[in-house]
Amino acid sequence: MDKAGKQAALAELEEVFENSGAVVVTHYTGLSVAELTKLRTSLREQGGRLKVVKNRIAKIALKGKGGDVAQGLFTGQVAIAYAEDPTVPAKAAAEFAKNNEKLKLVGGVMGAEVMDGAGVEALAKMPSREEMIATIVARLTGQASQIVQRVNAPGQGLAGAIKVIGEQAAA
Repeated sequence: MDKAGKQAALAELEEVFENSGAVVVTHYTGLSVAELTKLRTSLREQGGRLKVVKNRIAKIALKGKGGDVAQGLFTGQVAIAYAEDPTVPAKAAAEFAKNNEKLKLVGGVMGAEVMDGAGVEALAKMPSREEMIATIVARLTGQASQIVQRVNAPGQGLAGAIKVIGEQAAA
């Protein structure tokens, strides 16, 4: 790779580390091109990406985030999975690693936080951003309807009492 190519790769990785919700670091030694393509496709369907990176360029792109722990993630044959939603790369990589033991979850970087493989698996078990929003909306909608019912209940009771009094007066 020439100097211009390295600078372009560095700029791209800096943007990835800056703008991604989470970056999952994996070792892909022994995976075939077809298997990597399958993982890439799975990530792309969920809004994520997979990129094979040069360790030296990745360490420079981190700009000291996470200190020596983050730098230590980048050894051997490394591919990073990343997406705007932090759970997407973790879920896709963990699911793929479950079915293919050649892919190893090394760790991850989320902002300034660094996770080990267990941290990535824990992140994979969390609900996605869309699931969290749907849960919050459902709870707020349910509470709003309960409030409306409770506000209307005294009025309905009063209307019923007036109707009964009216019927008694007419009889």
